[in-house]
Amino acid sequence: MESIHAVAACAVDTQQKTVLAYGDVDDFPVFLRSSAKPFIAAAVIEAGARERFGFEPREIAVMAGSHGGQSFHVEAVRSILQKIGMSEDALQCGVHPPYNAAAAAELERSGLPLTPIYNNCSGKHAGILALCKIIGADARTYLELENPAEQLILEFCARVSDAKVAEMPVGVDGCGIPVYAVPLRNGALSFLRLATLDGVNAEDATALQIVRDAMMAFPEFVSGTGEFDARLMEAGGGNIVCKAGAEGVHGAGVLTPGLGLVCKVLDGTARARGPAVLAMLKSLGVLSPAQLTKLADLERPIVYNRAGRAVGEIIAREG
Repeated sequence: MESIHAVAACAVDTQQKTVLAYGDVDDFPVFLRSSAKPFIAAAVIEAGARERFGFEPREIAVMAGSHGGQSFHVEAVRSILQKIGMSEDALQCGVHPPYNAAAAAELERSGLPLTPIYNNCSGKHAGILALCKIIGADARTYLELENPAEQLILEFCARVSDAKVAEMPVGVDGCGIPVYAVPLRNGALSFLRLATLDGVNAEDATALQIVRDAMMAFPEFVSGTGEFDARLMEAGGGNIVCKAGAEGVHGAGVLTPGLGLVCKVLDGTARARGPAVLAMLKSLGVLSPAQLTKLADLERPIVYNRAGRAVGEIIAREG
């Protein structure tokens, strides 16, 4: 054994009963980071963005996703911007090479400039710009906490989490937008509601359903080809909706029997996230042996050295 990554987690059922708990799940706030994207997208949808701009499910999925910069991701974000009548220059998410290695290599070969549309959060930012257009907020300041679009988003996220905006710690996410923190139990409750649509008002439920269904219909738009979230939703066969976040965060909702799960790798190490999530879903009886077989390489990832030799593996253990 070389390294140990402690994981805190909470799962709740349809009675809002805590059915799994590791660490402090009631009092210690955790920034949900990109795991909050489905709820940000739902706030945009609830404002009427789908009807006004004719957004398709794949575009809604990329709004809720952390994409890999593959061509179909970039095309979807460009389509959103075209529909709302804004250019790529409006995106303020910053730049980084595409997360998908093949997409990054292709972009480098093409000689095209690296622009914010390749940022994994560009879909979310395009969605927030759509929200600004709908409510008449200043799109130039959409990153600011005081912007009406951000306030509307925080209010939605607070409602589905059983939290209060005034009591939620708010920081700045890696892409620049405000990011909120809630205890793990509140985060698990929000993913329970994303999955089951229970315990929220009719308008919130409708928006959550539109986002949930888009994510499960187009999982590769939520992360990318072969990525953890896409593969987990594909293996889930329409029963699991999930979203990873930076610093080792992950949220998952299970439609049947109705569960919400949020995990946080305490040291922020992403490599421990997948094995931990799958171990907990397995302990909750969510994944069948056949589904786990499809995810075996994610359940116990092999560690390779620079020469390509298998030299270890990452294993989730309780205690």
